[in-house]
Amino acid sequence: MNVINPRPDIMARILDEAAAAAAAGEVPVAAAVTDSDGAIIAMAQNRMRRDSSAISHAELLALQAAFFARRSERLEDCDLWVTLEPCTMCAGAIAHARIRRLYFGARDAKAGAVESGVRFFDSPSCHHRPDIYGGLSEAAAAAQLKDFFAARR
Repeated sequence: MNVINPRPDIMARILDEAAAAAAAGEVPVAAAVTDSDGAIIAMAQNRMRRDSSAISHAELLALQAAFFARRSERLEDCDLWVTLEPCTMCAGAIAHARIRRLYFGARDAKAGAVESGVRFFDSPSCHHRPDIYGGLSEAAAAAQLKDFFAARR
């Protein structure tokens, strides 16, 4: 569902972080975890190439840093902000972390699993569903991805 961006400052920060990922040769995706007051407690960018790891997605790295910062295996009062609709792997981690709200930018018709594809949180076997707000800063996030892949073709 599209909503007015409640925190354009957070989206701007992670769009900048995604641009840094692109400059490092990574797919330009970044994520941030915010606490109940809206303060960023963790931020990460894709690191799959740099880490030689298919699981170094921005969402997973941001969640891991937030777990460490909070010294907790749950983030029930936290929100996750991402420049791209999360994939199935990341959606599973979001559910396990008990993220309160998920905000994301560009939709991903190919690999997205929130509003596209498998729609992970709509599955009867999903044990936790965050509130979901998609399409925030969507044009800017989509342009980053389009430009990144166009430069590699």
